[in-house]
Amino acid sequence: MAAPLVLVVLAAVTVRAALYRSSLAVFIAERVEVASPLNAWKRVVEGLALLDLGVSPYSGAIFHETPLIIYLFHFLIEYAELVFMITDVLTAVALYLAIQDFNKVVFKKQKLLIELDKYAPDVAELIQTPMEMHYIPLKVALFYLLNPYTVMSCVAKSTCAINNSVIAFFILATIKGSAFLSAVFLALATYQSLYPLTLFAPALLYLLQRQFIPIKLKSKSFWLYTMQYASLYLCSLVVIICLSFFLLNSWDFIPSVYGFILSVPDLTPNIGLFWYFFAEMFEHFSLFFVCVFQINVFFYTIPLAIKLKEHPVFFMFVQLAIISIFKSYPTVGDVALYMAFLPVWSHLYRFLRNIFILSCVLIFCSFLFPVLWHLWIYAGSANSNFYYAITLTFNIGQILLVSDYFYAFLRREYYLTHGLHLTRQDGTEAMLVLK
Repeated sequence: MAAPLVLVVLAAVTVRAALYRSSLAVFIAERVEVASPLNAWKRVVEGLALLDLGVSPYSGAIFHETPLIIYLFHFLIEYAELVFMITDVLTAVALYLAIQDFNKVVFKKQKLLIELDKYAPDVAELIQTPMEMHYIPLKVALFYLLNPYTVMSCVAKSTCAINNSVIAFFILATIKGSAFLSAVFLALATYQSLYPLTLFAPALLYLLQRQFIPIKLKSKSFWLYTMQYASLYLCSLVVIICLSFFLLNSWDFIPSVYGFILSVPDLTPNIGLFWYFFAEMFEHFSLFFVCVFQINVFFYTIPLAIKLKEHPVFFMFVQLAIISIFKSYPTVGDVALYMAFLPVWSHLYRFLRNIFILSCVLIFCSFLFPVLWHLWIYAGSANSNFYYAITLTFNIGQILLVSDYFYAFLRREYYLTHGLHLTRQDGTEAMLVLK
């Protein structure tokens, strides 16, 4: 399997290197779908210029990245293109290794449940075979490296690529069962963009399963392990934040990074839901609705944790999708990360209801983004309503896509235990409905 992965990596690096040397690089870097006020490369360059002049990069309203990022590029600015290409490759390799281990766990669990007669007798066609699972890690790496969204983020040198890499290593550490590394990488991801805090729940559930600790609120071992993992996470986060303070000798980065993410003061258009809504809103209502919009990202964590406590990796996939849809400054790079997991759920395709329509919606929206932007900003024949309409359609498409996968997953799990051929009490065929 190593040879195909190397070929995929070489193809991905070649595409990126060619685009870096083309005239498209500048155009892509300016696209609002690819770079946001948080992660745009030109803002990183501005922050570096201020740092070189001995001025705090957070003294103005331009730079909103974390101190570790600016100090990373302070030393590697001349090799920025190489750094972003290596970051993408590392992300793909981490996802490849994570899914490889996850498939082994799934196969062992599936084999055990078959031996214990936990599955219905007529569900043989729903059981995943080793042959079906063999190429899934390679497909995940392929979906990430050659996804146009990922390629554009890399070419634009959006720091979203670094966030994705940290999350990928967090997923790898979690699936490997390393609580310490999982907590460290989750702390780094939270430090970078705040919203990965919601990944704490699926990571904890997976690690509890690895340790064969029952997920019961009355269990002492459950609370002991939860406190250990939470302590590791919080200590790692405190250490990283203190390191940032020692680098800058100032706490200015906290309001400039996290205050900026939460209060959403910059209403530059992007593929998210915030900018248009708050541009049109009266000022005295904005605080309330900012809170409502921000809570939306975290709101689904507890109900999903209850429903998917036996399936933490699928829970993680859904949570990544929710973050990319509802965060304040999303880019296509965020979308690319959760889309890389779609091959993992290829066994759900037979239960998906609208996959073709939703795929077409997302593809057409991706092409219409630059068209409607041009009509609005350059041609003057459209206005912000047009661009927000396509943004709204894109996000609704994502929500329906994740909902479709969620429904398909629950449907397959129900069939595995109750059988494919459901009947009512009177012997007639029954239809499964998700309520």
